[in-house]
Amino acid sequence: MNQLSRPVFIGKLSYPNRMVEEKKQKAKRKNSFPHTRAIQRDRQKRPNAAPPDEVTEQWLEEAIHPAALSQVAYFQQLGLRARTLTLPVMVAFVVSMIWRQLGSVREAVRVLREEGMLWIEPLEAVSPQAMLERFNTLPAKLFYNVMQEIMPRMQQKAAERKRPLPPAVAYARVHFACIWSVDGSVLDTLLKKTGLLQEAAKPVLAGKITTVVDIVTQVPAHIWYKENPQAHDQTFWELIFEVSVAGTLLLLDKGYIDYAIFDRLTDKDVGFVTRTKTNTSYKVIRVLHKTEDVQDLLIQLGSKQKRCQHKMRLVKVRFRGRWYCYLTNVVDTEKLPAECVVALYDQRWCVEDAFNVVKRLLGLAYFYCGSVNAIQLQVWTTWLLYAMLVDLTDSVAEALHKPFKVISMEMVFRGLYHFAQARHRGQASDPIEYFVRKAKSLSLIKQKRRKKYLSLVEQMNLTIPIPA
Repeated sequence: MNQLSRPVFIGKLSYPNRMVEEKKQKAKRKNSFPHTRAIQRDRQKRPNAAPPDEVTEQWLEEAIHPAALSQVAYFQQLGLRARTLTLPVMVAFVVSMIWRQLGSVREAVRVLREEGMLWIEPLEAVSPQAMLERFNTLPAKLFYNVMQEIMPRMQQKAAERKRPLPPAVAYARVHFACIWSVDGSVLDTLLKKTGLLQEAAKPVLAGKITTVVDIVTQVPAHIWYKENPQAHDQTFWELIFEVSVAGTLLLLDKGYIDYAIFDRLTDKDVGFVTRTKTNTSYKVIRVLHKTEDVQDLLIQLGSKQKRCQHKMRLVKVRFRGRWYCYLTNVVDTEKLPAECVVALYDQRWCVEDAFNVVKRLLGLAYFYCGSVNAIQLQVWTTWLLYAMLVDLTDSVAEALHKPFKVISMEMVFRGLYHFAQARHRGQASDPIEYFVRKAKSLSLIKQKRRKKYLSLVEQMNLTIPIPA
């Protein structure tokens, strides 16, 4: 071996091997917050977006302005003074800032001074300092109430639409009052820390939200926020249990597994579907159905030390040599066949899609202010706008006679720009009609995924019963 190419031994590793180990260590120490920082840089540097088209503004105003006015009495009950930045002004400001993805509160104030926002005329006497103070002190409960007033309307409109539903959802809808997907998500880092958080050496997360999304309407039914980002999913169980009425079916991930809660849900006639953990202990009581690739079992869940008092069902399906196990407390196979159990769990992913839209598309990965109150103002307003975007996307799906899932919410949101341009050219007057006509060129219909990216249910091609 040439002496120059001979590895130099340092300790137990040769020099080339040490370089390999160092690269592995660097690969492990990835930045935990690259997505947030990328959004922060992008938001601050991008130019201001044009104001919404008159039709879009009218659509937002008709839905949101009455709800904001209905909270004025509560605003006065709280003893808050009537000043320039009233509740309707603040609602218009925050809605516009998030919808247009403006770079900062300071820049949004400039827009308010020069253009006005939605139903608010230009206000020249507003300073960034006054607006930031309002973000920190205006009770977030007011914005929460505005959101809570609008959500049921969106639910009702969606329930009245006639569009294709996934077969498993159509079947379960007949047997359950509502079908909810539940999950939690940690909010991103606060890059602008205020108060005592300024002394924190490490990045500070903005908190945690848990959201309940109605599978039929795709509209959020309930949203909860906790300041502690480390709060476990289990800490939200009492809130979930409180709003779950008899006849509800919950779609849960494995983080919500709790035998005592499962018994309480069964006593309340609330069903659930979830996946089992790898170390789940159970005893088979009876085999309800068994084929080469599907097993439907009635089981006693748990061990002698810790077990469920009620009997459960374990549905197992084999795909490519691997068994996938699903757990439910709905023991009536007519009410929930094994194939529906598997297919409904696949629908649980809609809540993950909702988190993706509110964080990446509507910007809930970037926080304008660092106080808990300001964070909540942004959280409630962002979810409100998400519900509005669901309503618009659902209208497009109905007009195209397509399932909601195949319509891209992102491209509908971006398509409003093209509608505004077409309207100004005199080529369009109604956004739904325009989206139907331009569905292909605007890429509103999602492309079919390649086979390797299909879900388990799509690849197995399970036969779902037709609802009676």
